[in-house]
Amino acid sequence: MNFRQFAINNVVRNKRIYLAHFLSSTFSVMIFFTYALLLFHPDLKEGLKGSSSTVTLLANQGFLIAEIIIFIFSFLFLLYSVGSFLKTRKKEFGIFQIIGMTRKQMNRLLFMENMCIGLAAIVAGVGLGLIFAKLILLICGSMLAVENSLRFYFPVKAIALTVGAFLLLFVVVALSSSLLMRKGSLIDLVKSEEKPKPEPKASRLLALLSVILIGGGYAGVFAFVWVAFSFPLLLGSVVVVIVGTYLLFTQLSVYVIRALKRSERLFFRKTNLLFLSELAYRMKDNAVMFFMVSVISASAFTGIGTMLAIADPGLSSMANPYAFTYQNSWSSPSTERNIREIEETLIDNEVPYQKGSYIPLFDNEGNYIIKLSEYNHLAKALGYKERTLENGNDSFMSPGNLTSRKALRAQAGQGSPQEDIELWVGETQEKVRLTTPGTDIVIPVESRTDVYVVSNDLYDKMNQQFKNEIEADENFYFNKMTQFVVADWMGTRRFAPDLIESIQNDSRNKGYFTISALVLDWLNSKQTNGIILILSGLIGIVFFTFAASFTYFRLYADLERDEEQYRMIGKMGLSRPELRNIVTRQLVLMFFLPIALAIIHSSVAFVALQQLVDFSVMGYTLRIFLVFASMQILFFLLVRWRYLRNMYAKLV
Repeated sequence: MNFRQFAINNVVRNKRIYLAHFLSSTFSVMIFFTYALLLFHPDLKEGLKGSSSTVTLLANQGFLIAEIIIFIFSFLFLLYSVGSFLKTRKKEFGIFQIIGMTRKQMNRLLFMENMCIGLAAIVAGVGLGLIFAKLILLICGSMLAVENSLRFYFPVKAIALTVGAFLLLFVVVALSSSLLMRKGSLIDLVKSEEKPKPEPKASRLLALLSVILIGGGYAGVFAFVWVAFSFPLLLGSVVVVIVGTYLLFTQLSVYVIRALKRSERLFFRKTNLLFLSELAYRMKDNAVMFFMVSVISASAFTGIGTMLAIADPGLSSMANPYAFTYQNSWSSPSTERNIREIEETLIDNEVPYQKGSYIPLFDNEGNYIIKLSEYNHLAKALGYKERTLENGNDSFMSPGNLTSRKALRAQAGQGSPQEDIELWVGETQEKVRLTTPGTDIVIPVESRTDVYVVSNDLYDKMNQQFKNEIEADENFYFNKMTQFVVADWMGTRRFAPDLIESIQNDSRNKGYFTISALVLDWLNSKQTNGIILILSGLIGIVFFTFAASFTYFRLYADLERDEEQYRMIGKMGLSRPELRNIVTRQLVLMFFLPIALAIIHSSVAFVALQQLVDFSVMGYTLRIFLVFASMQILFFLLVRWRYLRNMYAKLV
């Protein structure tokens, strides 16, 4: 047997430990290849039809940044996992030195072992990526709302980038592995497994501080929502929660276990002595890993759930219910021609529509004043209830966006009392009485602008006085909005891009005008959020996989010690059901405590977010929780089965 065969046999013989390392490396290669597949995709490089240049730039730069993030974290993960393997093999390396292996030969052995796993992971990762490439493109095409999905192409550049990047990564990691073994004498290596672990200790003050910090951070988040929109307050609250989470795992968890151990009635009941004693060491050893899993998972849950909610078509139609919006500053032949082109396009495509318009007056604070008849015409077209005003000086407020709609709905539900206010337009001042506000968005406004609906007579009076004041023509207006209501506005996607482009590129158009299509606004938002979802989702899955692998490493790093421990206890009468009970309770806490805390953090974030918006994000959040929890349960059952199988073999 030559040296190369010896290195390969070492990997094969330690397949139980190397398996998680190989699978996680393969998965990271596959995800890196997936990003490269999208990075070099011709449709995304050239820009999706109907999307803005911002979306294209976000896609190209986002996938490139994701590649860098995956590469960096893969490097750190591989260093961690290699370090974990070397710690479990110290005794083996000591024996190699006793029988005459030189330091140079040991470094060569480690290099060959790591490159063997690395090359296998690269081949497997790229191969799986190619096998699932079409499915990946179909899913990403759906997330980006691409018609007919993203077309398949053979990704030569993606393969070359993936192979080159990870080949370099594995070479660097393989060379670095020898540096991790330079500490420790021969005696230390041989007797590494015999050194006892010190008993975990925790500070009562720091344990209490963890609870205070997390509670204070939660309070700060709700203070941001209910009291003051101060982003330094929000950022500080998040940092406080993160620090509290770290102390919770490093101090509070150990302190609670020590407190439970001091209760003799509980500690000496059945198998609690073994369970609590072993759990204290596991919590202390894995505290940093649990902290990272909780913070990353909470960020992923919150980000992905919010992006899914924002990309919902229903949200776009709630904020702006009009399929097409044409805005112009004054009447001109080009204005009439553009509006006629929109109508002819809708008729040619057999799309039923209703048209309405309004000319807002602007008060001295920039708020809208709308004529009642124009408001009612649009409200009727949208299927909302028309309003009436009993007196000439009556008025009501109408929501311009989702935030103001939520506030006005609360007022309407409380039966808000009538209130007198003054509206100033230039030097013209009119006192109006506000009645019950509207609760449907009929006049959409992006900014924090109030919308007041007044009677036709009052509107005409104020408009005429303002024109006289500025000596304007009778037909003058600052702004006119022409709206088109289409029930199936999603169906306008097939012709909306060409229509918008035709009007914008018409060289005969003169003067200020803008035109927008709801389907294109939704598509742009959908694609932007879709790209963010792809980026955050896949990176989140990679982090989740790495975290699961860390747990696997920690379990199997101590496997030989655990086997010996349970073998000795088995001689004293420990049965299989008792062993299963101990192991299951320990693994449940190790696997699900970080995820449970992440869900709590995310739930607080979503409850606070729900106070700011008028659409539900909880449904999407529950789906995210369910997906990640299901993955964690499956991994838990697999690891538990393999771990117990090894333990059962050692019981007498």
